[in-house]
Formats: sequence, structure tokens, C-alpha cells
Amino acid sequence: MKPYSMDLRERVIAACDRSEPTLVVAKKFNVSPAWVRRLKQHRRERGDIVPRTGGGPPQYKIDRGRLAELVRLQPDATLAELREKLGVDVSLWGIGKALRALKLTYKKSRFTPPNRIGRTSPRRGRHGG
Repeated sequence: MKPYSMDLRERVIAACDRSEPTLVVAKKFNVSPAWVRRLKQHRRERGDIVPRTGGGPPQYKIDRGRLAELVRLQPDATLAELREKLGVDVSLWGIGKALRALKLTYKKSRFTPPNRIGRTSPRRGRHGG
């Protein structure tokens, strides 16, 4: 979504400077009252009405290629172990989010070998002989 033009911003601020109420200004220029309030706040705090930049592409603390390699080498590692091996200061939630973005999950595959201990629940089906 593109920011509102500087022309519109200047006209809105001029109307506000004439002491027109926020709701009246919003209706007059077909914008939301919240946007008018934010524009006035922006001018009060920063001294201008220039739109803020979007900031560009996201910057990740987690090297996702290295994370994928760590999971490939040790698929049963916990989130805490992965964080420690990456050596980054992020939350466990952040590690989990990066794993989801890589489409890596903890869901067991039916093709993995069974564990070494026996069943903990009885089999379904008929009992008796």
C-alpha cells in the first residue's frame, strides 16, 4: 500500500492548523480520523509530515541456511539446542518460526524407525482368544 501523497498531507495539516476538528478534516479529505491524528502526532514528534519508509526487506538474526543444515545433521535437536549451536540471541519462538518458514517440523514421519521401548497403549481390536 502506497503512502498518502505529500499534497494531501499538506492540505490535511493546513486544515488542522485552521483549528478544524479532526473528524471534520477526516470527512473532508476522505481519510480516517486515526490517520489525521497520527499525522499530527508525527509532525509534533518529528517536525515533518514526510511518510515513513517501509524499512526494506526483513533482516534475520538467524542464518536459515545454517539452521537447515543443523536440523539435517541432528533432526531430533531441541529448539534450545539449535539456538545454542547457532550462537544467536533469539527466543525459542523465533527459532520455531524460522523452522516453519523453512517448512521443517517436529512431526514424526511414519517412515522413521520405531523407538526402542514397547507400546505404552494396548492395541485396538478384539481382546481374548
